[in-house]
Amino acid sequence: MPSAAADWISLAEAAAILANANIHFKPATIGTWARTGKLQSIKLGGRRFVRRGEVRALIVPPRRVRASDLQPGLFEEIPG
Repeated sequence: MPSAAADWISLAEAAAILANANIHFKPATIGTWARTGKLQSIKLGGRRFVRRGEVRALIVPPRRVRASDLQPGLFEEIPG
């Protein structure tokens, strides 16, 4: 289990975690989320850090639906 200090990551690291999931935000945007309270953060030595777990929670796995579970006729052409 990582130490408590390892749970705090820089805004650039947070942006990289999101980019690896094909979610692209600038570190400045993540900093705005932190300053406005959307992400828990701390400020040390003029740098802002956010919790790794909160950043990872922003990544939602793709939802998979079986074709047989779709509503019948959902993709049929609409008469016009």
